[in-house]
Amino acid sequence: MEGGAQLGAGGLELPPGDGGEGPDGGGTAGEAGTADDQTGGLGMSGPPGRRLGEAGPQPGAVPLARPMEIGADVGWGEDDWAEVRTRAQRAGRAYVWLNLVEQRMRAVVAAVLRPIYEPVHGEEWVVAAAGPAGQEWVQRAVAVREVSRRKGFLLDPADDTLISFLTLPQLRELMVQHWPCFEPYFEDRREVELALDELEVARSAVARNRALSETVLAQAERMCRRLLELLGAAPEGVAAAGRLPVDAVEELVGDRFADVAGVHADRVRLQRQLPAEDLFGGARRLDAIGIGLNLLVQNYSGRRLVRLAEAGCRVRLLFLNPASSAVKRRERELGLKKGELARSVETNILHMRRVRSRLRDQGAFEIHVFDEIPRFTAYMVDADGPDGLAVVQSYLRGARGMETPVFVLRGPGRTVSPVPPAARAEGEGGLFPAYREEFEAFWADSRPVS
Repeated sequence: MEGGAQLGAGGLELPPGDGGEGPDGGGTAGEAGTADDQTGGLGMSGPPGRRLGEAGPQPGAVPLARPMEIGADVGWGEDDWAEVRTRAQRAGRAYVWLNLVEQRMRAVVAAVLRPIYEPVHGEEWVVAAAGPAGQEWVQRAVAVREVSRRKGFLLDPADDTLISFLTLPQLRELMVQHWPCFEPYFEDRREVELALDELEVARSAVARNRALSETVLAQAERMCRRLLELLGAAPEGVAAAGRLPVDAVEELVGDRFADVAGVHADRVRLQRQLPAEDLFGGARRLDAIGIGLNLLVQNYSGRRLVRLAEAGCRVRLLFLNPASSAVKRRERELGLKKGELARSVETNILHMRRVRSRLRDQGAFEIHVFDEIPRFTAYMVDADGPDGLAVVQSYLRGARGMETPVFVLRGPGRTVSPVPPAARAEGEGGLFPAYREEFEAFWADSRPVS
C-alpha cells in the first residue's frame, strides 16, 4: 500500500512506516504519539491518523469507521418483556414434567438393570449395560461425572453415580436395548418409545432455551403424564375420571394457593378447560347454590341429569326465590327490565322439576329456594370424596354470572401438597370447607319446591 500504511488483524490500522523504528523506518517510536502531535498513535483515545474532532483522514493513514454506539439497540420494551416471560413460564412448566419423567426413568432403569450387571461389574455396571453400541455416550457421561467431582458440582452424594449423568435419550436407549428385562413390567414397548419420542421436541427446546408453543407444551404435558402412568408413577387420583387432573406444577406449588386449583377471568374461559360434561359427569353427589344455576341448567342436558340421578347421584339445588325482593334488587343492578330475571329463574326451576318428575327416586333430587341476598354461586361435586371439585363465583354489581371471575377448588379429600395433620383435622388451609358450610347454612334456611 502506498505510503506504507498497513491494516492489522481485525481491520485496525497500523501507523505508517515500513515496520521499523528509527530513521530508516519512518521515525522514532516517540513520534507516533507525542503531546504536540495529537494525530494519535495506537495508544491515543481517537482513531489513528486523525485529530480529535477533525473530519477526514490524515495523509498516509487509512480511516476507520467509528464503532457503533454501545447499548443503542439492546433495550427491551414492554412487548419484549412479555415475550420472554411467556417463554420462561412455558419452559418452566415443561421442565417440571420432563424432570419428573427423567427421574422416574432413571429409577426404573436402575431397578431393573442393576441387579443383573452389578454383581459382576460392580460400580461400572452402567458401562457394561451400555455395551459396545453405547461406549461413546457412556464414556462422555463418565468424563462429565469426573469433572463434576473435581469442581464440587455434586451437591447430593446420592447423585454421585454414573446413571445420574445419563440423559433421557440415553436412558431410553438402555431400556430399548434390554427390553426383555423390562417386558415383564410394561405391556407395550412401542407406546413407551413413541411417548419418549414425542418429548424430544420439548426437551430440545427447554435444554437450549428456545421458544415453546402452546401446542408443543400441551403435547409434552400429555405425554409426560402418560409416561408416568406407563412407568407406574402416576400419583393416586391424578387422572380421576371426568375430573380436573392434578398436574405436576400444581403438586409442587399447591401449598402456596390453599386448595385453589384454577382461576379464570369468566365462565367462558372456565368451560374451555373444564366443560360441564367433565365437571358433572359421573358425579356421586351434586350441591349447587345460586340465582339461576345456569352453568348446570343451560349447559348440562336434562337427559344427562336423569341418567346421572338414576345412576345414584344425590342432587341438591338451591335457587334464589324468583318472587323475593332480592331478585328485584338484582334486576336493578344489572339494568334488566322488571321481571326479566325472575322469569329466567322460574324457567330454570320448572326445567329441573321436569327432570325430577322423570326419576323413580325423586327424594334424591331436591330443589329448594332461598330469600336472602345472593352472595355467591357454587357448584360442589363429590364434596365428600377424594376427587371433589367446586366451581365458585362471587356476584358483582353490574356483571352477569357469565362475566365474573371463577375459582376452581379442590375437595377436602384431595391432598395436593403436604398438610399438617392438625390443620387437616380442623379443615384449615382451604376455601372448599368454607363454601360448603355456607351452602349448608343456606340449605337449612331454605324452602322446598314441590
